[in-house]
Amino acid sequence: MNAIRQLHHALRINRTLVHYGLDEFLAPTPLARFRPLAKLFSLSLRRKAKDKSRGERLRLALTELGPIYVKLGQMLSTRRDLVPPDIADELAKLQDQVPPFDSAVARSIVEKQLDTPIVELFASFNDTPLASASIAQVHEATLNNGEEVVVKILRPGIRRKILRDMQMMHSLANWAEKYSSEARRLRIIEVVKEYDSTLAREIDLRIEAANTSHLRHNFADSDLLYVPKIYWDYTRVKMLVMEKISGIPIGNIAALKSSGVDMKALADRGVEIFFTQVFRDSFFHADMHPGNIFVNVTNPLEPQYIAIDCGIMGTLDENDKRYLADNFLAFFDRDYRRIAELHVESGWIDADVSIPEFESAIRAACEPIFGKSLAEISFGHFLIQLFQTARRFNMQVQPQLVLLQKTLLYVEGLGRQLYPQLDLWQTAQPYLRQWVREQVGPKAMFEDIKRQFPDWLHKAPKLPGLLFDNFHRIGQTLNQFEQLKAQFTELERHKLEQQYALKHAFIGGSLAILSGISYLAVPHDWWPAAILGAGAAWFMIKSLWPTK
Repeated sequence: MNAIRQLHHALRINRTLVHYGLDEFLAPTPLARFRPLAKLFSLSLRRKAKDKSRGERLRLALTELGPIYVKLGQMLSTRRDLVPPDIADELAKLQDQVPPFDSAVARSIVEKQLDTPIVELFASFNDTPLASASIAQVHEATLNNGEEVVVKILRPGIRRKILRDMQMMHSLANWAEKYSSEARRLRIIEVVKEYDSTLAREIDLRIEAANTSHLRHNFADSDLLYVPKIYWDYTRVKMLVMEKISGIPIGNIAALKSSGVDMKALADRGVEIFFTQVFRDSFFHADMHPGNIFVNVTNPLEPQYIAIDCGIMGTLDENDKRYLADNFLAFFDRDYRRIAELHVESGWIDADVSIPEFESAIRAACEPIFGKSLAEISFGHFLIQLFQTARRFNMQVQPQLVLLQKTLLYVEGLGRQLYPQLDLWQTAQPYLRQWVREQVGPKAMFEDIKRQFPDWLHKAPKLPGLLFDNFHRIGQTLNQFEQLKAQFTELERHKLEQQYALKHAFIGGSLAILSGISYLAVPHDWWPAAILGAGAAWFMIKSLWPTK
């Protein structure tokens, strides 16, 4: 039965793709021979949007297939290392707007998750959704203590739908990579796995709640960013409750300007928030599209950002942060050789790659950017160029850097929308240089010692015992080494004795043969044969008791 459902689902996908003429993607690949078959099973020769570009047609097809495919398109729009620019630009336009599900179903989910009638949980619950997306929808409510909150509820049956769609996507990806070298080059299986992992995190709202709490803690008492409070007593796998926020959506430029917001300050503060999350906290909001960001305009000269929907977060380790900072700073200084060396040092490029050749490729990709004024330079474009160039040298794109690239593109696009003259380079460069100084200077060394000192104090009383144990282990190791050495010497001696014995036996045998031949040749003159025979006997005896 499941196989029949999968077949029906595959035929529906095929029909939609063929309707939008997307079978043309098969033409330059070995899969072209399946194109007539795809058209046949679409059961229609009708074409939609024939006058539109391939990117537009793909966007429309994904929209028609449903919200899961819309989210796939959104994710692909950030993989510019894999997807051509014209397609990536169109997929970036995808909007995840889905009709809401019935409020009675929403109430039922809440009551089942908390095992309590909804009238006992909330003083009020608004049946009209505040927002509706592919994974969940949001309702306003008031707690019994009077606090205003929002309740986020997973769509009914979304897990089953995602499982069905992902099984199909995995099957198609495996099939494509099996028959198409282009699919293997684009690493379709890897893309689908990444998407699967992202969706798995989004359908457990406890993960989003934990991410929200962590980000809130990182920016506690900050005038840059406000993150709403999570109500853990009301949070489960399929629902979460958080503080209701009020602010102007960041995409509403007219409302922001009419409120007297300093747009340059707003753009600069957005850049500062991004770099603070990445380089100070190593934990950044990776889904910073306009729908997830609001602005508190209480102080319009120092506007405060408000972030929601922390389902997708990125993390970086110390090596990642240092790699990125050093790369950016080397780029500021146009030190392309240093960029090439950093890629090799990070282990992301094979050590046998020619540094001069890699340096030349990076220069060719990046140098044209410097021909423009700073206001025209795209930081996000630089990162894309860097990854695309590195990939020619078999660099495997790191998932955490893909999320970073996606977020940086959001930040840059949003910043230029708020303040078109935004110079992201000029804003970021002092911050990065200061961060690097703090990481390698005396202050950083002192902070590192201060951070580790309590641990050293804790371990100090155990140090004599640890030293004794280690010296004891070293002694045991040396004894074992001496024993192995003696065994090895004995084996060598035995081997030499065998070689010595074989040599004497060979000489003795040869002399014995010569003795026999001599006696047969001159039987009346027996003494040469006797001498040879005596020699043979002596060497044979030596072979029985070999000595060195």
